Amino acid sequence: MENYLKNLSDKYNVPVPRYTSYPTTPYWDNQTFSEKAWKDTVKLSFDESNRGSGISLYIHLPFCENLCTYCGCNTRITKNHKVEEPYIAAVLKEWALYHDVLQDAPVIREIHLGGGTPTFFSAQNLHKLIDGILDGAHIHEKAEFSFEAHPANTTVDHLQTLYDLGFRRLSLGIQDFDPKVQFIINRQQTFEQVLAVTLEARRIGYSSVNYDLIYGLPQQHLDGLINTMNIVGSLKPDRIAFYSYAHVPWIKPGQRRFTEADLPTPELKGKLHNAGRSLLTSFGYQEIGMDHFALPGDELLEAALTGELHRNFMGYTQQHTQLLIGLGVSSISDSWYGFAQNVKTVEEYLAITAAGEFPLMKGHLLSEEDLVLRRHILNIMCKGATSWKGQEGQTALIEGLPRLEEMENDGLVQLHPDGLKVTPQGKRFLRNICFCLDARLWAAQPKAQLFSMAI
Repeated sequence: MENYLKNLSDKYNVPVPRYTSYPTTPYWDNQTFSEKAWKDTVKLSFDESNRGSGISLYIHLPFCENLCTYCGCNTRITKNHKVEEPYIAAVLKEWALYHDVLQDAPVIREIHLGGGTPTFFSAQNLHKLIDGILDGAHIHEKAEFSFEAHPANTTVDHLQTLYDLGFRRLSLGIQDFDPKVQFIINRQQTFEQVLAVTLEARRIGYSSVNYDLIYGLPQQHLDGLINTMNIVGSLKPDRIAFYSYAHVPWIKPGQRRFTEADLPTPELKGKLHNAGRSLLTSFGYQEIGMDHFALPGDELLEAALTGELHRNFMGYTQQHTQLLIGLGVSSISDSWYGFAQNVKTVEEYLAITAAGEFPLMKGHLLSEEDLVLRRHILNIMCKGATSWKGQEGQTALIEGLPRLEEMENDGLVQLHPDGLKVTPQGKRFLRNICFCLDARLWAAQPKAQLFSMAI
């Protein structure tokens, strides 16, 4: 079995998207996109879904005091905390623009604060931000509010303030406890800091604590990862995201602090992946979708077991809203019928919102074919199966099915006339399976590498 999995990993370790959307952002057709068309799709989606499922909000808070060199997120490095209040004012101006489009009180089902480092902001300013977001809105009875936090700067005041505002989930970026790895990726936090935040969050009443862990980091070795996993196992976070380091220095120059020579070999990276998965299973965690694990009783696992798991630009979530509005620099919104991304620099974002305009940079309006393929890719990523009964005449499906035959021969999927099912061995190759149905990518193969490696 070990050689079988290694051979598959070697074969399918190719650059493929992570499929938080379909089409993926490099394949958006910005030529047909316009602000008016985007607002029309937002209004349509809102009218269809607000009174039932409500809407989701993602708020990007880009500031960090230090650059983590592994990070692929849109960040602004500064120690000047005077940037907080002008940025919050801009986010609230953008939200007011969306209020004008919605023309009715939004029902907030989800809020996620991402970054950057949301806990860069003071607890007082986060309070001001959330108060402004909730003003004139209703909170859904099943609302889920969450935020990302740095163990080294998250205070009791942060935890208590956000809890009082309705937040019940937080995610701590751990990555690795090995001091050598922490040094080269410039992401340093101690076990004591992680323990303190975890215990304080539980004392206050948070229902879910997630740890982010990465395999394939520079100078990472097997003994160090096993030690990290054993520490994590002793702390028992409710959820764990254990995912592959995405080496994209052509996109994120900070990754040039180290070279490919510092990265684990493909063989070692495979061993890191297998060891981490095995240890998490031995600690009682169950695998969810791709790269995610949770303990029995966690809501994300329950959603996976009941078929309610959803995936969007925030990752996996236990509930589905049709409309996701992204606020802040570089944020991506999803109306189901279209996507839109904001400008990527803080200066542009502040100037455009100050002028009372939407800070949109690009977008995509989904075609009928896009909508069909999007549903299948979402089903594969969330449910490990999909059905195309009644859609057999779809050209994109007809073209994509032969690409799946080799994966069936390799034991990764089971094909039947009406659909497919991912096998247990195929779970770690979800990106590759979805890639077979990615009509836009197959129609325009990239000349340069756009995506991170699959394994």
